[in-house]
Amino acid sequence: MTDLATARQILDTLIGFDTTSRNSNLALIEWVEAYLARHGVESQRVPNEDGRKANLFATCGPKVEGGVILSGHTDVVPVGGQDWSSDPWTVREADGKLFGRGVADMKGFIALALAFVPRFAAGRLPVHLALSYDEEVGCQGAPAMIARMAETIPAPRLAIVGEPSLMGIITGHKGIAVHEVSVRGHAAHSSLVDHGISANAVAVQLMHELLALAEELRARADTDNGFDPPQATLTIGVMEGGTASNILAGHARFQFDLRCPPGEDAGAILAPFKARCEALDAELKSRFPDAGVQVEQHAGTPPMTPQDSEDAVAFVRALTGENGAPGQVAFAAEGGQFQAAGFPTVICGPGSIEQAHQPDEWIALSELEKGAAFMQRLAERLG
Repeated sequence: MTDLATARQILDTLIGFDTTSRNSNLALIEWVEAYLARHGVESQRVPNEDGRKANLFATCGPKVEGGVILSGHTDVVPVGGQDWSSDPWTVREADGKLFGRGVADMKGFIALALAFVPRFAAGRLPVHLALSYDEEVGCQGAPAMIARMAETIPAPRLAIVGEPSLMGIITGHKGIAVHEVSVRGHAAHSSLVDHGISANAVAVQLMHELLALAEELRARADTDNGFDPPQATLTIGVMEGGTASNILAGHARFQFDLRCPPGEDAGAILAPFKARCEALDAELKSRFPDAGVQVEQHAGTPPMTPQDSEDAVAFVRALTGENGAPGQVAFAAEGGQFQAAGFPTVICGPGSIEQAHQPDEWIALSELEKGAAFMQRLAERLG
């Protein structure tokens, strides 16, 4: 069986695990552990606090310096509410494409890396596999694993995060800060508006202020920074509140994410909004002690920058054969976390981010072929 055929077989298996971020990823992790063990590769788990999820890292080859980290996240986004034409947890092939949740983002890359484990294990320099959880909800899982790797593995030459980039080289991505705002109102009959506080009304007011902030960020953007879009973006992704149309809502909440290019400080951007929430919290409590506003940050990920990436870019360029200038992407990823830990880092992986998170997510077979050629050259380079 060819390495590409092996990768396709592994991809079928990986897609069969529903690793939506709200679920455990342990079944997938256990499968990978067993697969690595069959090839004589030891692995280490880095679990989350309740043990329902885990990162996994492993060294294929000798424990010496100068190796390469291949990083991918095991979680995927939900399929609920999307119109899929086939089972998202079963790979379907049609018209030169493979369809399934996660084929592009980013189990295709993981499948390719695993298919080449026997080659990597026989090399003179190591490949360090790094599989994380909860990337899709703010890159929450990887930091503990990256810290453990920084402490235990011999210093690698670089880290390659296999987010879908059409096998182009990416040296910059935005950072992300994910927040949830919870509003406690005071329920009353909707005809008695002065006898209560509508949490929905307060939440709508705060969301309006955030949308105004988003427009301010657009207006002041550095249009030459190489990002599309160039500005720090602020979007509201979840909102809910109330129990009935004739009740002043007792509770409301919404979540938003702020994505900043390098040089923009998420904390400074949000400081006035958080101060406004504190003042509003005191105002509501003065009317009803049980009312209030709370802002909680769920996740925060630093941006990745091109700084000190020249050697990593040259190394990966020799594997891809591409001579174009490295790019930058608007999405957030774990690249900034690896970079912050001292690992020179680039993003390079098969598939397109435009297919990620979509119904009927797909990856072109030609992209898997390019990814397999990349892994083949990497094995030769490290052999």
